[in-house]
Amino acid sequence: MLVKMTTKNKVLIIAASLLTGFTSCKKDFLEEKRDLGGVNEEVFKDSVLAQAYVDFVYGMFQAPSNAQSLSWNLATNNIQFAQTTDEFPGQTNWNREWATVSYLNPHALNYFGPILGTSTGNNTWTRIRQINLFLDNIDQYGLPADVRTRLKGQLYFWRGWQYFDLVRLYGGVPLVLHAQDPVGSLEKDDLKVPRSSTSACIEQICLDLDSAIAMLPGKWISTANADWGRITSGAAAAVKGRVLLTWASPQFNRNDDVARWQRAYDANKKAKEILEANGFGLFKSGNLSDGTAWDNMFQQEVNNPEAVLVFGFNNVLSDQIQKWNGWENSARPKEINGNGGLNPSKQIMDAFPMKDGKAPGASSYTYDPKKFYKNRDPRFYKTFAYNGALWPYAQNPRWRVWTYRWHDKANAATPTVTTELKGANTTGIYVRKATAANASNSNSNFANSGTDFMELRFAEVLLNLAECAIGIGNIQEGIDQVVEIRKRAGIESADNYGLGSISGRDAAFAAVLNERKIELAFEGKRFFDLRRWMLFTNEFGTTARLGVQPLQGTRRSGLFIYVKKLDGTKFVGSNKQDPMFKPQNDGNILIDREPVAFPAGITTQDQYLDYLYDNYFEVIEKTDADPSNNWKFTWYKEYYFFGFNETAINNSPYLEQTQGWNGLHGAGTFDPLK
Repeated sequence: MLVKMTTKNKVLIIAASLLTGFTSCKKDFLEEKRDLGGVNEEVFKDSVLAQAYVDFVYGMFQAPSNAQSLSWNLATNNIQFAQTTDEFPGQTNWNREWATVSYLNPHALNYFGPILGTSTGNNTWTRIRQINLFLDNIDQYGLPADVRTRLKGQLYFWRGWQYFDLVRLYGGVPLVLHAQDPVGSLEKDDLKVPRSSTSACIEQICLDLDSAIAMLPGKWISTANADWGRITSGAAAAVKGRVLLTWASPQFNRNDDVARWQRAYDANKKAKEILEANGFGLFKSGNLSDGTAWDNMFQQEVNNPEAVLVFGFNNVLSDQIQKWNGWENSARPKEINGNGGLNPSKQIMDAFPMKDGKAPGASSYTYDPKKFYKNRDPRFYKTFAYNGALWPYAQNPRWRVWTYRWHDKANAATPTVTTELKGANTTGIYVRKATAANASNSNSNFANSGTDFMELRFAEVLLNLAECAIGIGNIQEGIDQVVEIRKRAGIESADNYGLGSISGRDAAFAAVLNERKIELAFEGKRFFDLRRWMLFTNEFGTTARLGVQPLQGTRRSGLFIYVKKLDGTKFVGSNKQDPMFKPQNDGNILIDREPVAFPAGITTQDQYLDYLYDNYFEVIEKTDADPSNNWKFTWYKEYYFFGFNETAINNSPYLEQTQGWNGLHGAGTFDPLK
């Protein structure tokens, strides 16, 4: 990265603690590890120590304990990229207005990392250094060839992964393929590593992933599934497919070079073949028609055919290195002791089609915005929890979330009193996706969740292949992959699962991107899809090509669902007068939201919910989900390739700044498209 020096034999991370509990429970190698000191070259002589080193590297790339795993991103260590989309509202460094685009501002992404130091903190270049240390040394100390091969294969994968993460954010970066010594002089010219071209970085990433494909098994076979979650040849091939898809996309491929699409198609087709030959595929255990099978896949951990690349969490309380998934706690409402911190936008909810696979306006089903939840894609009900929706948990398998409001004054413009006494969320909608029906709020407030996160699912492999097929003109082949996704989702089969009217290459591209928006919602993919297709604005003509609305100038919103009387007038009352819940009402209630006996002609709570929406609920848009009223989503084209921030430029003044960004020596000169 910053200085090129000789490799030390001393390994700065690895400790006996890495081995603690190594065979104590499932996913041991994915648990959070601690750095408790250094050891010498013995790590390369002992297969257990060498494996522990590799396992430590896994942990460096994965979400920390209590992270909001699905939408978490390594580059920000939070969900700000997801908030820089139509998925979540909120202000970030990349969706607000700035006086200037400058390397001095926080929008100059700091992920490039600091100068390499002597500590072993977890950042971009220490991760690369730890990988290079291992690859430089592992062949020198006599471990069996097959052991070395599999260990190296895993670290070639992670090096390719790290460089791809940098390249898709910045374009070309310094290629450092041997370990650097953190002690040295920056005055020596031969220690200053310049930025490599983006194309050179892509080729090196593919070389690393090709090494991983050749060195790793298609499926790990071990006692008690101890190796479940390790990188396989199929995972490496799928990531290579993701890399080349990105390289073929408009962000990098401004001239729509079909040769790039062909190369990406070949890589993704190979990934699909390798994965299917080793038992991977779409998860289909459960009822397909109502979305149960789709929902079940997020809870199936070991031997999940969907999980191409899975990040593990551990809920074994006796384990000294337990690592909990914070998604469940973040998603669950405060009313049942969750954190309620995930606030999906009305825009992403409205993007889901009807159950025939078509958009509400084009569907054979009548769409009523007052009953927005009726006749939707089965994934809708497993992705969102809205007012009145069933959302079970361990202590209450029949629990429903109620988010309705009422007015405290007859002339109030918006309803201010809410049934959520412990605190309502920002949008009036909750993310239900990947939450567990058996999750417990006993003592831990849903914090003790061990649910794994699939960073790369088989569904994405199909969608990647679909996009590349369309790129080379095989439009029907691309649509066929989307059909497979929709079959599993439970979409009705009429009119080719709602895709029968698609005609032309750009329309097919748009269909794939829309399917990604739905299938992969809140899984950390949307931000990168918007970037690689440059859909934040129409400065490059891509939104017009695909017929989609750019995010520029928009606001993300939510729902107000307020109570009205049977005659249509507003219900007005205090916070002690919940009109639908007697335990929170000091007088007579308007109507019981979950009655013991239903009115004539109604036999289920779901039917009764329709009755409430028809007669007692009014649905209006909640426009205050984003910051101030005059706030608009603002994106700058320079964000398609981030510039180096002040720290990076000051530490490494010899590095070329990205075009469009300023630096110590004036305007940036590095062209990320070469």
